[in-house]
Amino acid sequence: MMERRGFLKSGLGALATLAVGETILLAPGDAAAGVAEPLNYATDADGKARKRHVDYRTATAVKSVCLNCSTVCGIEGFVEDGKVVKIRGNPLDPNLGSFMTCAKGQSGPTINTYPERLLYPLKRVGKRGEGLWKRITWDEAYDEIAARIRKSIAAGHPERVAIHQGRSRYEAEFARFLNAVGSPVLLNHRALCSSNKRAANYVSLGETDWESIDAERCRYFLNFGANFYEAHQGGLHLVKRVVKARFDHGAKLVTFDVRMSNTAGRSDEWFQPHPGTEGAIALAMAHVILRENLHDRAFIEDFVQPGEAQLRTWLKDCTPAWAQAQSGVPAADIERIAIEFARARPAVAAFTNRGTGAHYNGFNNERAVVMLNALVGSVGRPGGYCYGLEEKLAPAKYPAPQPEPPKARIRTDLEDPPEWPLANRWQKMKVGQVVYDYLEQGRAQLDVYLSYTVVSPMTWPEGRTTAARVLADEKLIPFHACSDIVYSEMAHWADLILPDATYLERWGMDIRNNLELQHYVMLRQPMTAPPGEARSFPEVLFDVGRRLAPEQAKYFAFGKHEDFVRAQCSKLPTQGPDGRTFASGFDYMKHYGVHVDTSQPKTYEVYRRRLGAEQLAGTRVDDAGRILKADKAGKERAIGMMVKGEPLRGFATPSRRFEILAPEVAEVAAKAGMADDGMPAFHPVPGLDRLADDRFVLTTFKWNVHTQGRTASQKYLSEIVHDNPMWMHPKVARRIGVKSGDMVELTTYRPRSGARGDVAFKAAPAGREEVVGRARIRVFVTDAIHPKVLAVSNSLGWQVGGRAAQGRAGARDAVLDATGQAAMRKSLAPAPRVDDLTNGVWWDAHRGGRGNGVNINAILPVNPAPLVGMQSWFDTVCSVRKV
Repeated sequence: MMERRGFLKSGLGALATLAVGETILLAPGDAAAGVAEPLNYATDADGKARKRHVDYRTATAVKSVCLNCSTVCGIEGFVEDGKVVKIRGNPLDPNLGSFMTCAKGQSGPTINTYPERLLYPLKRVGKRGEGLWKRITWDEAYDEIAARIRKSIAAGHPERVAIHQGRSRYEAEFARFLNAVGSPVLLNHRALCSSNKRAANYVSLGETDWESIDAERCRYFLNFGANFYEAHQGGLHLVKRVVKARFDHGAKLVTFDVRMSNTAGRSDEWFQPHPGTEGAIALAMAHVILRENLHDRAFIEDFVQPGEAQLRTWLKDCTPAWAQAQSGVPAADIERIAIEFARARPAVAAFTNRGTGAHYNGFNNERAVVMLNALVGSVGRPGGYCYGLEEKLAPAKYPAPQPEPPKARIRTDLEDPPEWPLANRWQKMKVGQVVYDYLEQGRAQLDVYLSYTVVSPMTWPEGRTTAARVLADEKLIPFHACSDIVYSEMAHWADLILPDATYLERWGMDIRNNLELQHYVMLRQPMTAPPGEARSFPEVLFDVGRRLAPEQAKYFAFGKHEDFVRAQCSKLPTQGPDGRTFASGFDYMKHYGVHVDTSQPKTYEVYRRRLGAEQLAGTRVDDAGRILKADKAGKERAIGMMVKGEPLRGFATPSRRFEILAPEVAEVAAKAGMADDGMPAFHPVPGLDRLADDRFVLTTFKWNVHTQGRTASQKYLSEIVHDNPMWMHPKVARRIGVKSGDMVELTTYRPRSGARGDVAFKAAPAGREEVVGRARIRVFVTDAIHPKVLAVSNSLGWQVGGRAAQGRAGARDAVLDATGQAAMRKSLAPAPRVDDLTNGVWWDAHRGGRGNGVNINAILPVNPAPLVGMQSWFDTVCSVRKV
């Protein structure tokens, strides 16, 4: 083979001069890099870096949307000499409301000038995973992808074409592409993130997957497992309002978390429950609220299912003493806090996040906490547990170009696994952690696998084993094209690498729940052009679509991605809030970056809105008091409810009430062979309720400067956090004889229970423990953690991804031959005047630093929870020993 006989370029630094047809070696551990100059720095004559001062008067300002985490803040970028040199917040973003941004937002422009930035399409020429690539043209890449998709369609298997996305924000674009192909397989990472929380809100409220707490007016925050001071969806927006509420009117913050997060540390009170017992605490608080008659009797009577009498009976045995036995939290504190919370109503909010939901019993834990808001009548009230009505880019408001392809009607186990019947009940939350197992088991087949913003070998449970093994197997995944910004652990296992544009270089529409309780939308627009031949993935898909058969190509005749977004903006206003008039809604959005719909009132107590005559036309009232209306197909659905003789909107649940009792859940569970009466009952996490003295529960957490597979390559963020020692309680440290800084061996075990009854998805053999994995890790001894919990942060421990992520300093112009030995220096682009990754990765372990940490996900078992399928991240039983 020519590539093995001759010299070839090596290292991403050589991409700048890689010609079409030339080959390159991109291997794990490669420290070479490309041309880059650090953000906000210029150089003196002697080459030393100095701080660049941005002149806001002369720099070009462009409004857009951040995507360095899921909060998606509106931003304004400043461009000088074709480079984004500064980011600040867009104060027109109603959530942000200021020029403030977090460290991740400030780091955004460094992505554009990554030293390891992918510049051209690359095709694999060696074995998959060997790291040998050849530069090709975009035409060659498009032709190969399109040919393979046409083959799947012709064979009658369009469902064998899949897109696997992480946090893309391009659901409409991806759905268009897959619907045109005829495939329903748009895989995501929702089950690894927040699906239990979202499902609990859907069951309870019926019309939102994420609450919008009216935090600025709240008097009492009851926080179960949310770390919004650091790493919570919308956390930056929430914390600003919580701080104001605490300062302005002394609002109290109580947190339940196994670890002293930044949120727990800033709370008025912090409690450490035994892992997975938050639901028991919430039920006991509900018991106290009803026992003390501190509930909102009128709200429960009018809007809650079941009624007060049934709730009293159901909660009779859920006493604080019972909850103490489950959780370890003192009964007196549970009782006191429940009374304080209820007496502060209705301006109170009980809320959650992964600390409560990422358990085997997380769905009901979440529901039990949300229920507290219904008992005290804070749902939708000023200062309470509020929510919006329009938090999606609905086609009626944001139309896509016409014609649109019909929705794919095929069903596959890969995108709709029957073991978890609530996974896709309300939205496509999938059960992404089982994708690779299903392919390996033959339960699904793929021909074309397109991956985008998902780095499963790094971020998936068992990613370095199951995910990597399947990605390497050409029989299971015959063709894999990966769109990425850097050479990542996902790109390493691809057949084609498609260089992506960053979020500062591409188009898109974005939306989030608004804490000001009014619908809004934001525009993402390019601040600069992408370097080399990088292209945004939606642009790639549209170009591929035009190369399919005419039957599919007609759906992409609208033009570029900019034209797609222009159509989405076509119904937006042209009159600006400051009186300016624009030629189109698209021009309006380009100027302001944000549109807030102030034509509707804030969404306080929407369930009390009276239905009008037009809405009531052709309706009937059933025995349960629901107002039913037939659709065009003649199928009746509830649109409201009668309350004391008034036709009100109610909640968007089947009963039109806030559903503590959810018959739909009981019905679905029964069909799946599971015992569930539809109430948010507490059941201990199997295996965690009776831990042996030498067994612990491993939990993970996220720092405020990192976002899973997105940020480690950004040097300025990895400088702040690049290592992840394991948090350990002093009692455990004394027992095994270690102190902070010592190394230990951590061993994880497969769970004994999981998706169906008492049988785990990948169950440990009866009567013995099965090891999932082991890791050597440094210890951090602290009182700020539950004695039976060990904690390790995620997002670190990269094997591929650039010098900052890998914690390896090195020169950018090293060129190796195929054997990995230094051979010769090719003619490279001029070296940058300043490349602070050459020697500036001061945490490089080879140079005496702490290294880049441990990929803890690699040794966590795939463990979907029942019904919804969310990954039970925080249920892993482990042991630890000194080494």
